[in-house]
Amino acid sequence: MELIRIGMVGYKFMGKAHSHAYRDLPMFFPHAIRPVMKAICGRDRTAVEKAAQQFGWESCETDWRALVARGDIDLIDINAPSNVHKEIAVAAARAGKHLFCEKPLSVSLPEAREMLKEAERAGVKHMIGFNYRFTPAVQLAKKLISEGRLGRIFHFRAWFLQDWIIDPQFPLVWRLRKEIAGSGSHGDLGAHLIDLAHYLVGEIQKVIGMSETFVTERPLPDSMTGLSGKGSKDAPKGKVDVDDATLFLARFANGALGSFEASRMAPGHRCTNSFEINGSLGSIKFDFERMNELQVYLTDDDEDIQGFRRVLATDPAHAYMDAWWPPGHTIGHEHTFIHEVLELMNAIREDRQPQPNFADGVLCQEVLEAVERSIAERRWVRMAELSEDESEEGIDR
Repeated sequence: MELIRIGMVGYKFMGKAHSHAYRDLPMFFPHAIRPVMKAICGRDRTAVEKAAQQFGWESCETDWRALVARGDIDLIDINAPSNVHKEIAVAAARAGKHLFCEKPLSVSLPEAREMLKEAERAGVKHMIGFNYRFTPAVQLAKKLISEGRLGRIFHFRAWFLQDWIIDPQFPLVWRLRKEIAGSGSHGDLGAHLIDLAHYLVGEIQKVIGMSETFVTERPLPDSMTGLSGKGSKDAPKGKVDVDDATLFLARFANGALGSFEASRMAPGHRCTNSFEINGSLGSIKFDFERMNELQVYLTDDDEDIQGFRRVLATDPAHAYMDAWWPPGHTIGHEHTFIHEVLELMNAIREDRQPQPNFADGVLCQEVLEAVERSIAERRWVRMAELSEDESEEGIDR
């Protein structure tokens, strides 16, 4: 199959990013299966028709059920709010559609497990949108670790900091409501850190955390678009029932130690998604605001030149970069989604599950909920406890 016909639910921030990826993939990766943008779905007829025209979709729907039922759709892309992920994914899997779902996989661990189970039962391909894995500099970090060039890993420390809700008059958009988003900075930003930790270091064994909501009430919004919203400061206020910031410590199964910080209340940090990894033979540092660079330190350098070196990951030797520009010509945020879609298309052609997939989404959701349990019960929580809960409920993994 050289074409995959896409039906997408959602048309705002992630909808635009995914649409861009589908459109540009054939230009730069011409040997990949070509995504065909058949239909985009949203509840607001006027808005979704405008998005379809702007993004390049052939048609639009206002009911996701109609989209899933269409015979000219092979894959359902879900980037609507988190509280509808499960229902759409389960229906699409049962209809035999491949799945591409934004993170977090769902608003709860039981729902995430059900999504994975239904996708496996249907035998469809399933992918979760942890796009930061697909940054060439992160791919280089993975290569250095996999080849043993950092030695035994001791530390993983990561922080994802933003400031877009620092104004207490910023309205109560859906990402600040637990029933829709599931959690605040923890599930939105922390999920990316957890996935990077799993990808680069390995599975987490136990966690202990704390969180805070600094602004507990906000004006109700008049409108919402992507990460922004509009509302009057005189509007009635609603309760913020998700975290503004969550921090936790972790011990990995391989003995490494981890620290994680996610906050939307860090002035001056627009998208500071960073990690540092220390091993017995060296260290690496990454910051997505300088996404084309990886800082590398190796202990076997001569003493007189030891120190962190700046590696610009834009040469053909770096992942994906032979498809882009001459060395030194950098790429941006949108390219991570193109690389993500490339992995999805390649997995379909090669009849394998893409990486990361719903199993990775469940693994991330387990850590998210273990941290929440730790905060509520003020103790270390072992990941095995969540598996034990699942066994008690009689759910097959």
